[in-house]
Amino acid sequence: MSASLLAQNLRGSEIIKIAAEINELKRRGENIANLTIGDFDSNIYPIPAQLKQGIVEAYNENQTNYPPADGVMDLRQSVSKFLSERYGLEYAAANEIIISGGSRPLIYSIYLAVVNPGEKVVFPTPSWNNNHYCDLLTANGVMIATLPENNFMPTADELRPHIKGAALLALCSPLNPTGTIFSKESLEEICDMVIEENKTRAEGEKPLYILYDQIYSQLTFGEHQHYNPVTLRPELRDYTIFVDGGSKCFAATGVRVGWGFGPAAIVNNMKAIVGHMGAWAPKAEQVAMAHFLADDNAVDTYLADIKGNVQASLTSLYQGFQQLKSEGFSVDAIEPMGAIYLTIKVDYLGKTTPEGKVLETATDINFYLITNAGIALVPFSAFGTGEDEAWFRASVGTITNEDIKLTIPRIKAALEKLS
Repeated sequence: MSASLLAQNLRGSEIIKIAAEINELKRRGENIANLTIGDFDSNIYPIPAQLKQGIVEAYNENQTNYPPADGVMDLRQSVSKFLSERYGLEYAAANEIIISGGSRPLIYSIYLAVVNPGEKVVFPTPSWNNNHYCDLLTANGVMIATLPENNFMPTADELRPHIKGAALLALCSPLNPTGTIFSKESLEEICDMVIEENKTRAEGEKPLYILYDQIYSQLTFGEHQHYNPVTLRPELRDYTIFVDGGSKCFAATGVRVGWGFGPAAIVNNMKAIVGHMGAWAPKAEQVAMAHFLADDNAVDTYLADIKGNVQASLTSLYQGFQQLKSEGFSVDAIEPMGAIYLTIKVDYLGKTTPEGKVLETATDINFYLITNAGIALVPFSAFGTGEDEAWFRASVGTITNEDIKLTIPRIKAALEKLS
């Protein structure tokens, strides 16, 4: 029996495919520094002790039945307070906040709530999974190539020619896969562009909505700050739907508690969609997260610790690549700004391995590094760019700072073998 056309045409995750091949090499005894998955090794980055204890207590208190489809009220109230205190964003727990099992159901429900089949969705490349969500909806995904000189963040000038008639503009900052962020000025220009576009739409015509994924917003480094459209331009409140949660800032990817927020009319539709999917977060985890978010001291202590450790790892990797660059190797890296990712360039397209294989694509370079340097990255081609771009994502959540430092000499030795 033939599968549906959607199933036949849907592409699997390129990142998961790479990870599966790495796991097979590890099973054979290979020592691979796996910088592919945007996750945390829970032995290196455990979740907050208070959150862990709260989850255990919630299970002991038998908090194991169905939660409300839009999330436990105590958690929605804690999220509302968290947003107010941390971002200055005022969203009502009753009808403007939704809880789900991580951020993926939120993103999917936003697409389903505002995009019809065939409608235009504009998003930058590289970016995470927007192309796949467009496939799921049979939407018209318009991918906007970005530039390294802009830290791979989209600009208003790049987006403007494509937004006429679009249903959704999907943005993320700090950005997965690059670990870079919008400057205040750049995001303001995009906000003004959206406001300008919506003024051209007739009464009753659907506006251009912004999906704003800020799941990494608590993980920014140094002088780099996180900005959001509604704070910069309050008139965008009716058109911006946020994706957020505890998965990344609390290293709680497996806890599966995400929160979305936005205009009540859209959030209400998202609640129905998530409810029908059954994609709510487990009740015990919701109860525990509600208590944890309300403990400002515990949150601040944990964030200071995780940010310090993640930044140290990203800086070590960045400095290692800058050292290789100074020695004449055709590599580069963009300064770490946020999230758990470093953007790396390994420009050895066209080079030949000792076995005589020509490295024709970014994927070829990646697997050369896996087998010869024991390090695995993700090519930007997994995020919508071409295979002829030798840029890669490195994720530091599953490796120690000490092990990162050990990878640089191995990379150097492998690159020296190419001709």
